[in-house]
Amino acid sequence: MVLEALEVVDDAAKKSFADVAYERLRDRLLTLDIKPGDLLNDDLLARDLGMGRTPVREALKRLELDRLVVSYPRRGTFATRVEVTDLAYISEIRTQLEPFAASRAARVASEQEREKLRTVMRAVESFDTQSASVVEALRLDALVHQGIYAAAANPHLEDVLMRYDNLATRIWCMVLDRLPDLSRHVHEHLDLLRAVIEGNEALAADLARSHVSGFEDAVRKALFT
Repeated sequence: MVLEALEVVDDAAKKSFADVAYERLRDRLLTLDIKPGDLLNDDLLARDLGMGRTPVREALKRLELDRLVVSYPRRGTFATRVEVTDLAYISEIRTQLEPFAASRAARVASEQEREKLRTVMRAVESFDTQSASVVEALRLDALVHQGIYAAAANPHLEDVLMRYDNLATRIWCMVLDRLPDLSRHVHEHLDLLRAVIEGNEALAADLARSHVSGFEDAVRKALFT
């Protein structure tokens, strides 16, 4: 599958156990496989992941910085609650930063980064939304956004946007079964990717802004109608 081929871009061979633990736990938190409010026992998680407790503890520290888990003295570490009221705050930030990242990527991306985006674009074009699992859809969505963030070549901007994209994804997962057309959400990435690849800064910014606004509108409709 194209998504599996794209994992080569991540150069998984260079990842530490802590990196692997972080990514696996993050994905479980984003998809709500680990439910909001669940207690995270590092010993049980280590056994589940087939690794020692030290990398799991390191992963949990990173996840706390991402606001995906929270630790309390003498109580333990818990998956953070998904607060729908945060949607407006998250969207307010993403509406400002996503267009900036897209336009910057269109302007400064190296040819190597543009080629990576072309690979992602082909994955979007061939993606079967009818048979794909939720996890596969989320992975594809993440590849698009992470690819653009990386192409923008500003590690601080990338770090901020990754965190807020993760928080938005958790809210998205809450209403995913109520969204009418997942294929539209997936395939509207095509024009955005094309604008970035072709270096069209203004169009890339407009499409990124529209994508974030459309996400917020879709979630609100799913929640309140």
